[in-house]
Amino acid sequence: MIKIACVGFAGMLLAGLLKHSHSPYAELISLAASLLIIFCTLTKLASVFEMLERLREYVSMQEGYFRILLKIIGITYVADFSSSICLDAGYKAIAGQIEVFGKISVLAVSSPIILALLDLISTML
Repeated sequence: MIKIACVGFAGMLLAGLLKHSHSPYAELISLAASLLIIFCTLTKLASVFEMLERLREYVSMQEGYFRILLKIIGITYVADFSSSICLDAGYKAIAGQIEVFGKISVLAVSSPIILALLDLISTML
């Protein structure tokens, strides 16, 4: 974690120093630091997937629902990361549209779970 914090801090400092004199380079440094951090994050995903697999075994969840939950998590992270990059580059409107699309995508992907929950509730009543 300390390495990632140092990469983020160094990227922020370098981008801040170059922002006024060489603005395009500042954006590239910010993007490079962000990508480096996300690639380091991806290396940690194996242990997260192992934990989720063990959790699925304990909960006895259907395989389809588990995949939907993984898709929802992926959509959320990709939308947040993309939106943050757009905000850093100064494109607030595009960042907002990415966030809206991410929310609608989560709703669309989660519709089978919502329908199954409604079916369960209707059988209980």
